[in-house]
Amino acid sequence: MNVLLFVAGLALLIFGANTLVRGASKLALSFGISPLVVGLTIVAFGTSAPEMAVSVGAVMDGRTDIAIGNVVGSNIFNVLFILGLSALIAPLVVNIQLIRQEVPIMVGASLLLLALGLDGKLSMLDGGLLFTLLLGYTVFLVVQSRRETQAAQDEYAAEVRPAEAGAWDDRLVVQLALIGAGLAALVFGSDFLVQASVNFAKALGVSDLVIGLTIVAAGTSMPEVATSLAAALKGERDIAVGNVVGSNTFNLLGCVGLSGLVSGDLGLMVPPSVLAFDIWVMLAVSLACLPVFLTGREIARWEGAVFLGYYVAYVTYLILAAQQHDALPTFSGVMMSFVVPLTVITLVVMTIRRSETPPSS
Repeated sequence: MNVLLFVAGLALLIFGANTLVRGASKLALSFGISPLVVGLTIVAFGTSAPEMAVSVGAVMDGRTDIAIGNVVGSNIFNVLFILGLSALIAPLVVNIQLIRQEVPIMVGASLLLLALGLDGKLSMLDGGLLFTLLLGYTVFLVVQSRRETQAAQDEYAAEVRPAEAGAWDDRLVVQLALIGAGLAALVFGSDFLVQASVNFAKALGVSDLVIGLTIVAAGTSMPEVATSLAAALKGERDIAVGNVVGSNTFNLLGCVGLSGLVSGDLGLMVPPSVLAFDIWVMLAVSLACLPVFLTGREIARWEGAVFLGYYVAYVTYLILAAQQHDALPTFSGVMMSFVVPLTVITLVVMTIRRSETPPSS
């Protein structure tokens, strides 16, 4: 029954996100908003809608560990698993704007979340700050999009097409119905997923936090998985990367921000284990994007394999730690004494070599 509840919740979240994006995109385009703006705002929000629905639903249900774990786990999953798997399909091209603007913004949002949560709590004021920054970021993207080239406009126009005359979704009432159905599916889906996750945690003898960091995080990231893999298979490899980076920023500012706002006077408690480990992993993963992206401005297949390997190692650590397994000290020692330092040295050497290589004409 718990498996069925989880699958039903996940299916409703994916259906709700896709339906909401379709309805909102068509409605915006009907009012003359450019496809570029729609792609940067509504579509980006839509892929993060499951995380937001689950996090807010978990807070309303008193399960704040799931709310925090969902966002932190989703951001780790997005970079290590989604980009890793997409890069194995085809080396991913990294747009220069991602290196100069979007990744630094994602890193900055990660640092801000860490700073706000150091006292073990995110207040309503903290949530309001994060959500206000999301609104400011969205306005910034809209203003910036007005200066984009026609090629960029055409790229997004190919992804989000206006409703053609006679199409079933070209009427206002249909578009509003799609938005309503999408929101309803997100609400019910998040409730199902949270309830199933709590039951899983009890049955497996692990905490809500571990379930949020793993099962819920992977489940709510399914829209990002579908979008990035489809983009990689179609050869639209820059979209595959941009989708992940943009969604991570929306998760940090929007999901955590709104969760903090609805948490009331009690605030959103940040588990000590998240402050001690998981949020640092999320920050390290975000920072690792810069040297990887800079080395030839692409994510090679071997780098994708490294990303996937690290995600497997991260999940393995969570499972061993939850069970207090005897192998945990050995596993941690090997990772911290050998694997992580070797990876850091490799990234530094690659970055230095890239900086010394003159740009091709």
